[in-house]
Amino acid sequence: MKKIDITKDQVKTQREAIMWHLKTYGKITSWEAIKEYGATRLSDIIFRLKNEGYNIKTNLVKKENRFGNITTIAKYEYSMPTYYEQQQIIWG
Repeated sequence: MKKIDITKDQVKTQREAIMWHLKTYGKITSWEAIKEYGATRLSDIIFRLKNEGYNIKTNLVKKENRFGNITTIAKYEYSMPTYYEQQQIIWG
């Protein structure tokens, strides 16, 4: 289990908390977002971050729920831009 070492001074919004989590741990699920940050609309936060240019991939993962049924959830994974991608962002 991850130990979340973040203070309210480090983040002011759920968006900042999610971005901190992605940069620190590299991935997040909606359950982690709800449990750790109270963010119930993770897909919207991810959508906005992608539109801002962050490289976040959506991976669909099969999980068993409490009733034994298989369900699909999204796991979002962040990857740091390469040096070339950073230059493209800065200089266009």
